[in-house]
Amino acid sequence: MADKRNSVFASIDWFAVFLYIVLVVTGILTIFSSKYSGDATSVLSPGTMSRSQAVYAAISLVVALLILLLEGSWFQRFAYPVYGLTMLMLAAVLVVGDEISGAKSWINLGGFSIQPSEFAKFGTALAVSKYVSTKGFYGQSFMKQLPVFLFILLSIALIMLEPDAGSAIVFLSFIIPLFREGFSLSLVIAILYLIAVSVIALLVDKYIMIAVIFALLLIGYVIFRKNKGILLTIIVIFIVSVGWIFAEQWAFDNILEQHQRNRIMVTLGKIEDNRGVGYNLYQSKIAIGSGHWVGKGFLQGTQTKMDFVPEQHTDFIFCTLAEETGFLGSFLLMAVYFTLLIKLIMMAERQRSPFSRIYGYCVVGILFFHVFINISMTIGLMPVIGIPLPFVSYGGSSLLATTILLFIFIKLDAYRYSILS
Repeated sequence: MADKRNSVFASIDWFAVFLYIVLVVTGILTIFSSKYSGDATSVLSPGTMSRSQAVYAAISLVVALLILLLEGSWFQRFAYPVYGLTMLMLAAVLVVGDEISGAKSWINLGGFSIQPSEFAKFGTALAVSKYVSTKGFYGQSFMKQLPVFLFILLSIALIMLEPDAGSAIVFLSFIIPLFREGFSLSLVIAILYLIAVSVIALLVDKYIMIAVIFALLLIGYVIFRKNKGILLTIIVIFIVSVGWIFAEQWAFDNILEQHQRNRIMVTLGKIEDNRGVGYNLYQSKIAIGSGHWVGKGFLQGTQTKMDFVPEQHTDFIFCTLAEETGFLGSFLLMAVYFTLLIKLIMMAERQRSPFSRIYGYCVVGILFFHVFINISMTIGLMPVIGIPLPFVSYGGSSLLATTILLFIFIKLDAYRYSILS
């Protein structure tokens, strides 16, 4: 125990680091394959995206090392300033950011572009962890819990102004650490209910849906009418449901862009547009399905080589891996992610510091949302919203920010021996 406290690296969870390296190396190889044209002789050939990603990986490892060398208490002490800095970056991108595909999401710094929304994730995680660990959450009044939601909502609001709905959705992952800290199960069920209502309302006529909800609630009242509070509960649920259906329809028609509405409709099967807005998803499914059980082999993906799937080195990188390694390779990749998430949960539960535990669950939530949404969108379970696959998709900002997010927790975990229980 004493040796672990006195050594910088002895107490680090090297298995988590190993899983991180596996994912990063997988990403570099897959990026190389996704852009391979026969000219490059190796993964590190000059001018290739895989070489650029390897450079990003090297920079990320240097930053990870610096994080491990910092004092463990630094992150809690400076959580709010770091959050404030990332919010300033989000505000700055609205003014000086480069507009790409209709969104101001990037800041150009002398030839190197950064995406502030990626860095806002660990900034928000630090702020949420600091507040909840010092002020508490479970059993607190709504007014005392409110700052936590404001930290998250400010991040979402600034990102939506870019606009970047995909990155904003990831911040909903903070419900996971809050649930671990006592967020009401009833509220979680209510949120899931509203999500279900939102999806169904896009599939059927809203008046038919309202009639069905009314009928189900009426049946519930007949069954549980001996409960004195059931009538009031049913009235509240019905009013909220009706209001939510009309509000969602208004937001769908007036806030979302036409291409975003079309993507949602394609995902829900309401429209079929394999040559237009549904082209990416259509080609993605072909690429994944063509891999069969063991794939076509490294650098042998025909969909990849013919460049049928746009953005196959970033948002749709899972297609390249699935086509070339098949179900087996896809399963192994998801197994690595699953193992990393389980490992992080185990690490979070062994923390002596509430701050470290909460931050650990923030990391779990963010990574889970990224993996789930990215893979789901490539197979048609979710709309195409532009979410990178952590540590695998091409991009310096994503890799660096996610590395920082992860290694802060690895450092906090190593620091646990210095905290009295």
